Amino acid sequence: MRTLLALTSAFALLLTATGIASAAEGAFTYRYVDEEGEVQVGALVDPPSGECIEIPEIADWDVSAFRPRNNTDSRAVVFKDGDCESSAFFSLRPNGGSGSDRLLLRSVAFS
Repeated sequence: MRTLLALTSAFALLLTATGIASAAEGAFTYRYVDEEGEVQVGALVDPPSGECIEIPEIADWDVSAFRPRNNTDSRAVVFKDGDCESSAFFSLRPNGGSGSDRLLLRSVAFS
């Protein structure tokens, strides 16, 4: 019985550690123009890895974010569309990869 309890506990710990490791650590920042025409800075802090994230501030209207900066420990792939399926994408290296004002994005995925 003790062996079963130890194995179950070890498996639960492994699942917990795997869940923690599936997030990119750090901040991914970008610029966007708000409804009043002002440039704002947005950020995704410790974003999840392996899933598509639509830029929340612009999700409901037809504009793009720009000037991304990847200060996470994971590679970030930015997409011109909102569902990470566009053939127009760009990869930003971890820990400082960045793009200019001309690099437009609506979604991002971390790996």
